[in-house]
Amino acid sequence: MPIFEDHLPALLARHRDRSIAFTTDLASGVTRCEAIFIAVGTPQGDTGAADLSYVEAVVSEIARAISGYKVIVEKSTVPVYTNEWIRRVLHRHGVDPASFDVVSNPEFLREGTAIIDFLHPDRIVVGAANERSADVLRRIYEPLTGGAYYNQPGALPGPCSVEHPAKLLVTSAQSAEIIKHASNAFLALKISFINAVANLAETVDADIEDIAIGMGLDSRIGPRFLRAGLGYGGSCFPKDVAAFHWVAQQRGVNFQLLQEVRKINETQKDIFFNKVLSALWTLRGKRLAALGLAFKGDTDDIRESPAIDLIKRLLEAGATVTAYDPAAMERSKAVLPPSDKLHYASDLYAAAKDADAVLILTDWKEFATIDLVRLNQAVRFPIVIDGRNLYKPQDMFENGFTYVSVGRTASYQAQQGKPRSAVL
Repeated sequence: MPIFEDHLPALLARHRDRSIAFTTDLASGVTRCEAIFIAVGTPQGDTGAADLSYVEAVVSEIARAISGYKVIVEKSTVPVYTNEWIRRVLHRHGVDPASFDVVSNPEFLREGTAIIDFLHPDRIVVGAANERSADVLRRIYEPLTGGAYYNQPGALPGPCSVEHPAKLLVTSAQSAEIIKHASNAFLALKISFINAVANLAETVDADIEDIAIGMGLDSRIGPRFLRAGLGYGGSCFPKDVAAFHWVAQQRGVNFQLLQEVRKINETQKDIFFNKVLSALWTLRGKRLAALGLAFKGDTDDIRESPAIDLIKRLLEAGATVTAYDPAAMERSKAVLPPSDKLHYASDLYAAAKDADAVLILTDWKEFATIDLVRLNQAVRFPIVIDGRNLYKPQDMFENGFTYVSVGRTASYQAQQGKPRSAVL
């Protein structure tokens, strides 16, 4: 598999060359199929706007192959009115307007849990201009919305069931396009909000974990995405917040809140870097173990990863870093090649060997169940700086660690370091 995603290898092995086929011949695929999903990249441009050149290129190819009625589905994350631009491109290529419809069907998948999110969705959103195209999408998703999938042998378990199947919302294409951007922007807002609260909590000796629980118990707020830490990263939130802000500006709407969301997220990395500096006094010559490279656990995606940004800053400050990630090390080597200052370890304990401090940068489950006795034996100084709040301060203190986290009072041990040989 080219990406790390739970359940995907097994499902591909089950369905390949039976109900799924791969081809590089786009024309033959368009000819055979009733619905054509566009799922190409929409990277962020210099202005913050989404680069839609890949979408335009594939639409131009589709236009040359259309024969008979087709439903063209936007699956890529695109700004509002992209559906209209797709129609215009098809018209410019001389495609009969009666031979196609354009539908928006945004995805709401999280990396690491994408398969379960697809099969057990909170909602399926279809933005269609007429019933003919909407009915095609209804038929595609019928196994989920009708509940038949959940009765199949080998169906993956999740919150949906025959009694409570997936919900489908049909709306206009413009509304569907905004639903996607607005949803991601709101989730990014929740993350930035709880990080801003965490910074306040530290100044008054409060505990952000207790605060988040108290807030999350309110059914109007909910607990999800109220996790203080290094901020959001990945291929969606940074790009989508910027693109949504750009769309608002183009329409003359002052959506300043989105700019503040981005500022808080960037500041959070500075705050964590200063935590490391404060705990160690100086960084030049220090040996640091970096646990985590992916932007979050359960994925090998390092795009916009706070961990990558922090490691770069630590190296620039003169530290030596040994990194470990269960899945993202090969991808990381392309942007952070091994050197005399940067090493990659085979496991977390090897990364921690003789370290002056251990930094937890990604919320992998493996990092939440560390053998603390073994870790204490491996490091030079028992210092853990946790950017994901995976441990309780009291537990770390009782295990002999100086422990620094996000939005909670740091606990310091008055310990001497373990001697090690040095060449002066």
